[in-house]
Amino acid sequence: MFETLEIETDDRGVAWLYLNRPEKHNALDARMIAELTTAAAHLGADPAVRVVVLGARGKSFCAGGDLGWMQAQMQADSQTRAKGARALAEMLGALNTLPKPLIGRVQGQAFGGGIGMMAVCDVAIGVEGAKFGLTETRLGLIPATIGPYVLARMGEAMARRVFMSARIFDAAEAVTLGLLARATPPEGLEDAIEAEIAPYLACAPQAVARAKALARHLGAAISAQDIEHSIAELVACWEGEEAQDGISAFDERRKPDWAIPRAHG
Repeated sequence: MFETLEIETDDRGVAWLYLNRPEKHNALDARMIAELTTAAAHLGADPAVRVVVLGARGKSFCAGGDLGWMQAQMQADSQTRAKGARALAEMLGALNTLPKPLIGRVQGQAFGGGIGMMAVCDVAIGVEGAKFGLTETRLGLIPATIGPYVLARMGEAMARRVFMSARIFDAAEAVTLGLLARATPPEGLEDAIEAEIAPYLACAPQAVARAKALARHLGAAISAQDIEHSIAELVACWEGEEAQDGISAFDERRKPDWAIPRAHG
């Protein structure tokens, strides 16, 4: 059914949803974005599913947007760019509104869109030693469609520490920022995930769904206008000169023209 994902459901009703492009560090391309949207709808509608665990195969959780996918958006016409940005926004929205508990199993590094994937989880557990970053501005882009969810998770004050600088941070800081509930040694990750799953299996499924919806209603509001603005901002970046140079520089393994070399002393 899926080319970029794996789904396994155990006899307890726990669905394990894995990003499965390990050779590409699970970077988000058009197919994975579409399949994640479909998977969210499928798992949300399945009454046998009680809990969803979002994980990934390979060394990385999610490296962000696939370079080839981003280059294709930048070379496309405005209508196609907007369609690509909207697909990404709708995928994040589908996971955020999933009427089942969504637990992030973050076994490796996450950058850009990978941070967005963590932010839409109800709780995320990561491994010590993993690195994280909102790295978009290094490419001349911004954390656009993931922005509403990152701000809802971190709050503005925490987000502004890392939202614009593309600074890489570790798992301990990810906990401080609110992206991770806790960090565990790699050998303790499975036990930590099971400890998050277990309480839900004693809860009424429809009550859990209603409680999650209520929490979203009472929490930081993400309006349709916010989503539309984030889509427009991503398209504007794709159309700008900075992103053209930044993404080309990344592909060519050079510094973009606007990067200032670090001073040594």
